[in-house]
Amino acid sequence: MTLLEITDLRVAFPGPNGAVQAVNGVSLQVHSGQTLAILGESGSGKSVTAQAVTGILDVPPATITGSVQLRGRELLTLPRKQRDRISGEEIGMVFQDAMAALNPVFTVGHQLMEVLRVRRGMSRADARRRAIELLERVRIPAAKDRMRDYPHQFSGGMRQRIMIALAISLEPDLLIADEPTTALDVTVQAQVMELLAEIQQESGMGLLLITHDLGVVAEVADDVAVMYAGRIVERGTVEQIFAGPAHPYTEGLLASMPRVDRRDERLYAIPGAPPNPARLPAGCPFHLRCPRATDECRLTLPPLLALPADRFSACHHHEEVLGAAR
Repeated sequence: MTLLEITDLRVAFPGPNGAVQAVNGVSLQVHSGQTLAILGESGSGKSVTAQAVTGILDVPPATITGSVQLRGRELLTLPRKQRDRISGEEIGMVFQDAMAALNPVFTVGHQLMEVLRVRRGMSRADARRRAIELLERVRIPAAKDRMRDYPHQFSGGMRQRIMIALAISLEPDLLIADEPTTALDVTVQAQVMELLAEIQQESGMGLLLITHDLGVVAEVADDVAVMYAGRIVERGTVEQIFAGPAHPYTEGLLASMPRVDRRDERLYAIPGAPPNPARLPAGCPFHLRCPRATDECRLTLPPLLALPADRFSACHHHEEVLGAAR
């Protein structure tokens, strides 16, 4: 069942020389029980896409067009109060910086209980009981005692678990996790992602995972959307993307992953840097960094084309890229 459907989403911000297009025509679907990973470098538009879905962007200054539907209900045209209610109860959000997202002057128990009392109308005793259950669910040791602790008294991994407890406290249909493993060591990253997978399996919620970590994507995602310069440049299943990318940008991302079977080789890096969204080049935005670029790439913006096996690529030379992967 389609849970979230994004169609031609565009997000622009005012700039000194006109509007800056941060998200440019993104279309995606997330199904119940599915994990869709949005992959790309910093500045590609991943987080802005998530913020547009949750309704936390200020409009104005942002301008948002297109369609965002949750179970067939259009969100972009809803009144502010209804949008806030849906974003709080039906869509949960795990932010990448738990220390900044949690209020430092209130205990974690107070913050969990406040959500439950305001949103669910629970009594103080019921909210406390449920808050302890949530902390236990995300594996906070001695949860009852730690209800009295403040965010700074927890490690980074534990703070991220508390963020997950807050995000799932109202049992949302969709959970958006924006770089949930940033600044965590590899062991803690694995624990956090395992926890998210367990919660998803139990509840059947959809998970929209925003990340630049290819290892996390390979481990937990069902489908992958690769973003570059505000656009989706490739979409497919995780097996399709990792087995044979159909866009040079995805090809470069995969080539930059360290491999234990190639210890003597120099680690590959995509040359150059992502383009300034206020001054995108003509043609394909990736052509300045692409080893396969031709005059066609420099002049014409490639559309996101449907390929066999229900995958998509926005590259004039996708056949050549796929051939090289084989």
